[in-house]
Amino acid sequence: MTEEIFRDDAYAKTCEATITRVGECGIELDQTVFYPAGGGQPGDTGFLRTALGVEVVIADTIHEKGTGLHLHVAADGAPGLSVGDEVTAEIDWHRRYAHMRMHSALHLLCALIEGGVTGGKIGAEKSRLDFDLPDTALDKEQISADLNRLVDEDHEMAARWITDEELTANPDLVRTMSVRPPSGSGRVRLIEIPGVDLQPCGGTHVKRTGEIGRLRVGKIENKGRHNRRINIHFDE
Repeated sequence: MTEEIFRDDAYAKTCEATITRVGECGIELDQTVFYPAGGGQPGDTGFLRTALGVEVVIADTIHEKGTGLHLHVAADGAPGLSVGDEVTAEIDWHRRYAHMRMHSALHLLCALIEGGVTGGKIGAEKSRLDFDLPDTALDKEQISADLNRLVDEDHEMAARWITDEELTANPDLVRTMSVRPPSGSGRVRLIEIPGVDLQPCGGTHVKRTGEIGRLRVGKIENKGRHNRRINIHFDE
């Protein structure tokens, strides 16, 4: 299995790695800083570079269906690499950091809206969450003000782990209605903003809410009888 450096250090931009598998779907490394798509957060892009200067652009990072393998998807026309090749893996940091800020912002939104999360998507400029909120009035100006208050308060964001059994015993920790957090490995990671929010999450986040920057709420849309979609943007 690939050692996921990003899981403990979301700020790691590069690492040295060895190719352990090359398949039709992508390249597997013994360790990586690339986050694979999941939980609404896109997979990282970047490149792999050999000591001889051969550079392979990575257009996406995924978990291979059915196996859970962590695969780096090369761009069309990229030069071939082989098992055993040693490479430098480097992510597109500007894009990743935007995803980190946005993902953290969505946790703040979760803390402000009382309702189960029915869907979501993270982007580098715009993100959204869908909530189960039938017949609920939402004030986007007030939500924007509350989001920015939590940003300005510069709360710490930290990760900690609990066991699968502890998660089962505390079902209220799970806000998502359609997708359960990954379990079965014996432990589940929580993202905690003390006094603000606590929920399972495997994504990458900033260390403090002050890093998120100014936010604004865009459209609030009705997406079915029980779904209200709240779109947020960086207000820079």
